[in-house]
Amino acid sequence: MPPDQRPPTARVLTLLAEGEVEVLGRMPWSSNRTFLVTCSLQGEELAAIYKPGRGERQLWDFPEGVYRREVVAYRLSEVLGWGLVPETIVREDGPYGPGSFQRFVAADFEHHHFTLVEDPAHHERLRAICAFDVVANNADRKSGHCLLGEDGTIWAIDNGLCFHVEPKLRTVIWEFAGEPLPPAMCDGLGAVAGRFDEAARDLLSAAEVRATVRRARALLEAGRFPEPDPDRYHYPWPLV
Repeated sequence: MPPDQRPPTARVLTLLAEGEVEVLGRMPWSSNRTFLVTCSLQGEELAAIYKPGRGERQLWDFPEGVYRREVVAYRLSEVLGWGLVPETIVREDGPYGPGSFQRFVAADFEHHHFTLVEDPAHHERLRAICAFDVVANNADRKSGHCLLGEDGTIWAIDNGLCFHVEPKLRTVIWEFAGEPLPPAMCDGLGAVAGRFDEAARDLLSAAEVRATVRRARALLEAGRFPEPDPDRYHYPWPLV
């Protein structure tokens, strides 16, 4: 959807939270049960991705309800001021129980990080996703989780495996390792300490909130993108 036709953020959040939900079908190739739905309200309709908690595979290192972390990822993106994650909310009344609802991104699915990074015009946005993943401690940034929307914007999706207190960073975005952080990122990183607790404390533990703030501070103080630790494996599987 071209940007001049996309509803304003506040309207998107209202449609996601209050719209009547119709399930259109299950999304292919997703490890958890993920559904394409529409949310309709007062004559408006919005396509969305619905991830019910009951459709999640149990993980040994993350608690149940990773769909809540999808919502926290959106809120972190907003705290940073980078607008990387499509609007995402929790609904308790989903057709298959509580879950996350995220605005569906109409995208060119032939593109993903490995194709996008070949164009320097995309590097600013990819650097922002890279820094976001460091702060969020993203354990699963696959190449296909970077979508080129029809509006030309790159969006970061599938952010459920984030915010663990232990180091979990696994990502395909290492092209910027060791580079200085762009100065424009510093204000956003500095805002995390003051605003993230209020944005996330209803969905994360206090320890997870504190760890996220520490990572933002550490990245800001380092002033450059981290390099992979040679003693750890830092790539997701599969890569795409």
